[in-house]
Amino acid sequence: MALSPGTKAPAFSLKSKTADGLKDVALADTLGKKQTVLLFFPLAYTSVCTAEMCSVSQGLDAYKSLDAAVYAISVDSPFAQEAWAKANSINFPVLSDFNKEVSKAYDVQYADLLGFKGVAKRAAFVIGKDGVIKYSSSSDDPKVLPDFNAIQVALKK
Repeated sequence: MALSPGTKAPAFSLKSKTADGLKDVALADTLGKKQTVLLFFPLAYTSVCTAEMCSVSQGLDAYKSLDAAVYAISVDSPFAQEAWAKANSINFPVLSDFNKEVSKAYDVQYADLLGFKGVAKRAAFVIGKDGVIKYSSSSDDPKVLPDFNAIQVALKK
C-alpha cells in the first residue's frame, strides 16, 4: 500500500541525466519552497508511460501556476531516461531510481511485473512545502493513470 496522506515523505536523492551530465536531485531541493509532485512510472519506452509523461509535459504550466515542481521517477537508468525524454519532448526532470530504494520507501513497487522484480508502480504523490504527503495514489494495474484532476485539487489545498 502506498504511503498515505499525512505521512512525512521519505527523503531521497536521485540521479537525472541532463545535457550537462548527471545531476543529483533531492526532495530537500523543493522543501520549504514549492510543493512537489512525484509521478512514479514503470518503464520508459512503453506506450502508456510515454503517453502519460507527454501529457504531463504538455500541461506543465498548470502545475507551475500552482507552485509545484514535478518529477517523474522510474527504475530505468538515467541514460535511457534522457534519451526517452528527448525523443518524446518530456520537459521536466526524470529521476532514476535504478537502485529501487525510493520506490520501495514510498511502497510503490511491483513484486513482479512481466518477470521484472521491483519495477515502480504507476503512482502519484503530492508533497506539501512542509514535507508531508497531501495526496497519494497507486495502481496495481500499470495501464491505470493517476487522477490528475485530484492531484491538482490537492495542490490547491
